[in-house]
Amino acid sequence: MTPTGQPWALRAYLVLARMLAPVWRKGLQRRLLRGKETPRSVRQKLGSEYADRPAGVLVWGHAVGVGESMALAGLFARLAERRPDCRFLITTTARTSGDALRRTGLPARCQHQFAPVDTPEAVSRFLDHWQPSLALWCEMDLWPALIAETDARGIPRALINARLSPESLAKRRWGRWIYQALLPGFRELFAQNEASADALVVLGAQHERITVSGTIKALVPPLGCDADDLESWQQTLGGRPVWLLASSHPGEEELALAAHTRLRAQRSDALLIIAPRAPARGLEVAALASATGLQDVPLRSAGAHLATDAPFYIADTIGEMGLWYRLAPVALVGGSFANVGGHNPHEPLALGCAVLHGPNVWNFAESYERLDGLRQARLVNSESDVAFEVAAVWSANRPIDTTALVDEQAEAVIEKVQALLPR
Repeated sequence: MTPTGQPWALRAYLVLARMLAPVWRKGLQRRLLRGKETPRSVRQKLGSEYADRPAGVLVWGHAVGVGESMALAGLFARLAERRPDCRFLITTTARTSGDALRRTGLPARCQHQFAPVDTPEAVSRFLDHWQPSLALWCEMDLWPALIAETDARGIPRALINARLSPESLAKRRWGRWIYQALLPGFRELFAQNEASADALVVLGAQHERITVSGTIKALVPPLGCDADDLESWQQTLGGRPVWLLASSHPGEEELALAAHTRLRAQRSDALLIIAPRAPARGLEVAALASATGLQDVPLRSAGAHLATDAPFYIADTIGEMGLWYRLAPVALVGGSFANVGGHNPHEPLALGCAVLHGPNVWNFAESYERLDGLRQARLVNSESDVAFEVAAVWSANRPIDTTALVDEQAEAVIEKVQALLPR
């Protein structure tokens, strides 16, 4: 990579990145010993192992978290329908994101691998092998060496689903010289809201290239589950009325338990499944449920693979939300009463599960506002609200219509991304 014409901050970063290559290697080896990496993920991150590169046009997308990688998978599924000549690659840095993609199933003609560490050597090996025709970055996981080398090779790139809160903007302003070197090279930038668009301009993006597009997380494909497991649960439950507390945080379980007491007064066979956001809290949540007078609260992690006649079930495992959303016709999505900002409402809706939420949903503010307007989601403020809305869904006994969930803004993102591809 030649430094000619590069801003001083980017040149300085690349020099430092080259010097830190041994540190990256040692850090990955330590993570491997601690079980946070696999031998394969280490080799991929260092650029010594790749799958075969498919022939033809390759669209590469990078994401860091599970939600972002799943959104990319949904976007690529739509592009695959329109461009049968294209192949797709998703890279992630987190092992959990790769695991989630494999559980749910990658879109047609799509592969996953781990992104290279941000050193010039690893980045060059990665791009030499994959030679993408288009590069997409999802949200703000921007690696300077990777972006700089992509730019040096003339690979068009776009930033999608960008979201910047005032707090995250303040944190990034210390590195504004790097952002001022990187952001102008993006052909298209899609911000989730006006505030994020303004923040991108502050960091150096060109205003005329920014589109306020909302979130593309409405494109997430339905979460997968084990078909045999689903059938066993459905047979065991029979006609029991079920609802779900999904991705809960401390304080939210107490509210759900109180709401369930009200529901049990109406339907004595009602079942509440609680899936804590941190599965390690399973025993803690079971203790809360036991305080209602129940002696034995079944835990998924303890081997209770099917519900008993108990009123509660603790789903304290990772990667099974696709099962719980299929079993429950309605879910109270957690993080919306705690000071967390809410979690993704599109995952339950994609599986026909109605959504209830509390007032704290700033992470998905635009999505919840729209979904509330469509009556696909409902704001609840108390245990009595929760009990009323759950009972209403049970009584209605109608599946959620998901055809309206991909709106015009998401379609506009797909169209603009498609326009960047070679014909």
